[in-house]
This record gives sequence, C-alpha cells and structure tokens, in this order.
Amino acid sequence: MVRSYSLSSAPTAGAYRISVKHEPHGKVSGYIHTALHPGDLVDIASPRGTFVLEEGSRPIVLISAGIGATPVLAMLHRLAATRDPRPVWWIHIAHDRAHHAFADETHALLAQLPDAHEHIYYTGEAPRPDEPYVTQGRPSASSLARLGIPADADVYLCGPTAFMDHFGGFLRDHGLPPERIHTEQFSALPAINPGVTPTAGVRPHQPPGPPGTGPLITFSRSGVTTPWSPAHGSLLDLAEACHIPTRWSCRTGVCHTCVTHIVSGDITYTTPPLELPEAGTVLVCCSAPTTEVVLDL
Repeated sequence: MVRSYSLSSAPTAGAYRISVKHEPHGKVSGYIHTALHPGDLVDIASPRGTFVLEEGSRPIVLISAGIGATPVLAMLHRLAATRDPRPVWWIHIAHDRAHHAFADETHALLAQLPDAHEHIYYTGEAPRPDEPYVTQGRPSASSLARLGIPADADVYLCGPTAFMDHFGGFLRDHGLPPERIHTEQFSALPAINPGVTPTAGVRPHQPPGPPGTGPLITFSRSGVTTPWSPAHGSLLDLAEACHIPTRWSCRTGVCHTCVTHIVSGDITYTTPPLELPEAGTVLVCCSAPTTEVVLDL
C-alpha cells in the first residue's frame, strides 16, 4: 500500500518528520501507530510536490483545518527557524481543544516570530479567559476582514475541499489575487470512472481564461478539445479546469490513482513518477504534452 504524507518539520531540520492521524479503520495509519518501531526500515520516496513556501518579502498567511495543518506547520517551522521578519498570520480551525493538533507547538513557534498573529477557531467549544486568540465558531467574511490581512499577502491554504472553497472565496472577495492563494487539498476527490458512474453536474467545457497556444489536447469521452497552456501545470489541472471527471490522490506521481489510457500522442513528466505506469497509459497528475494528445477521459 502506498500513502503520501506531508512533511511537518522544517526542511533544514536534518531529518524528515511526518504527522499521521490514526484513523479508526486506516490500514496504513494503524500500521504506523501500532506496528512500526524505531529502527525499522521503510521504503520511501524523496519529498515532492509544489505546495511549498515561496521566497519573497510579502506578508504570509497560513490557514488550515484539522490535520490539514501539517504542510503549513512545516512552513511555520521554517519561518521561526530564521526569525523571519515578515508579518505572519496563523489561522486554524478545529472542533475543540482535544482535536487541536500541534496547539502547543504552533503557539511556541509563533512566539519566536517578531510579527505573528494567531487566530484559532473552535467550532464546538468556547475559549478560555487566558486564550484571547481563540474564538468559538467558524470564521466569516466579516471576521476575516477584521484580522487585517493585507491584500498583497501570500496565502497558503490546506484542508477539505469545502473549507478551501469557502476560504478562497472570502480571500478573493477581500482583494487577494488568485495567484497569491496557494492550496493543498487534504483529501482526494471521490473516485470517478468516466462513462460508468454518475459524473459531475457541470458539463465539460473549454477552460476559462485566454486559450493556450500549445498542442491540442482532446478528452475523447468528454468531447472537449482545447490547446495546451503551461499555465495549467499538468494534464490533470487542465482536466479539472474543464470540469472533466478524473481520479487522483497524491498529485505527485506516487499513487497511480490518476492513471489514464492515452489514445495517441506523447507526454513528458514534469515530476518523475515513483514508478512509470504501464505502456499505453499516463499519469495525468504530473505530465504535460509534447505533441497533440488524445486521452481516454
């Protein structure tokens, strides 16, 4: 079984740390928590992915829900390790204190930063008198506006899909450009077999924005042909922009959930997959076209 977990420590820590929630029926998380011991050997790939803290001087906003805190926690570690002078907002949503992962760790890291703003929301518990940074309930557009987040900030957002959709909308309404809002979905979309199970309610369509100038990409089952644009990053990104049903999990070429038959054409892998898929198929999550391509999607 293959799983992808976020690193939750600074990249300069000298070791890799992952933080894994023990799911009641999780086969891999159960194994990690109950059967894996110090000194055991595990087969891992090198860290990969694009949800990383970018260099710059703009303010930083780190927003997460539940265990989605892990990748932004790694960013917070990096900021604290260098005493980064940029203003930093840490916004986290949890059900209550018992389910607030990394509460003490993040509070201590934020105390090391010269300009940090901590805002915690408990959906099922009231704040204590000694916790002025904790609010009961969920953040709203008006409450976010009161936090003083500048419109030129770089935002890193990780959590369930609905959570990120709501927060992304709030932030765009607040004036943040979409390209400054970086997201990492913490769980995959429901598995879909195009043409077999019911598909999304939105009919496949041309991607929004200016048309690309690259080779034509055809999604044969969906009846969409559109020129490639590097702005999409991967064939999976393009499919999602067209509302074409796809399957995926890791988005980094590890799990092979997104494997798709390629009818014709050639691709290149922007991130080398852990293992190449079988002939006649492609991992759309980490590939881009080098010629005109027809995909069985």
